[in-house]
Amino acid sequence: MTIYNLGSINIDHVYRLASLPRSGETIHSRDLSHGLGGKGANQSVAAARAGARVVHLGAMGTADDWVLDRLSQAGVETDHIARLPHQVTGHAIILVETGGENSIILHGGANQSLPDETLVRHLTGIGPGDILLMQNETNLQPEAAAQARAAGATVIYSAAPFEIEALRVVLPHISILSVNEVEAAEAFAAFGEDLPVQGLLVTRGAAGAEYRDLSTGETFRQPAYPVEALDTTGAGDCFTGWFAAGLARGEDIPTALRHAAAAAAVQVTRHGAGDAMPDRTEVIAFQGSRD
Repeated sequence: MTIYNLGSINIDHVYRLASLPRSGETIHSRDLSHGLGGKGANQSVAAARAGARVVHLGAMGTADDWVLDRLSQAGVETDHIARLPHQVTGHAIILVETGGENSIILHGGANQSLPDETLVRHLTGIGPGDILLMQNETNLQPEAAAQARAAGATVIYSAAPFEIEALRVVLPHISILSVNEVEAAEAFAAFGEDLPVQGLLVTRGAAGAEYRDLSTGETFRQPAYPVEALDTTGAGDCFTGWFAAGLARGEDIPTALRHAAAAAAVQVTRHGAGDAMPDRTEVIAFQGSRD
């Protein structure tokens, strides 16, 4: 089984602060670092390090070759990433305070300019048993979801950054909707709790996560592993990527949730997003020390 990921690729500019700035406030940064990010790249790296075969579908500028190197080193297949000469690679300004909480500003750049014909061609191999991951940081989301679902693939959509209209147009093609608890509340308010999807994955930070099987009414809950968080950037992406990898391996829902929770717990003890994703050996060792 292959995970295809129509996903954003960003360069993260991470500023570490004593506290997040209030409106109108100017404060000094304690540190600045640059790394691989974007919800799409994060999820691709997480799933690949979990042991899945991952094909990334996306776009970036013609510079920043180190980004492709990082993805490849993590095990992500990058042959289908478009290089667009008149676009810059997407980037994010990330503010992280001492306790690990963050605020993020995104500039989409090439992530919003993937050519239609490129996507159609690169998704021709998707079929039953495969998974399409998507997030709301690229163009062509409804087109990709419709093509993948028509081919019999499972479509997992991370509805972030959350926008009602973006969710509305892809909802008919989604198999599993992945949201945090704030996004879940907004989705319920807009569409009701009887969402037209097979499953709903809700991450709740330190409170853990749950998966609702909307076809059977069954709910699976997974507590978070208690750790001292250094940086929560990308934690939800880590969880979703590992959960998708579990499904691709044929794991049942409780097992996939347990591994995803352990991976996210390891990830938040490190600085960074895509570069902080743990591999399968690390996660199994962590679980062995906690379970």
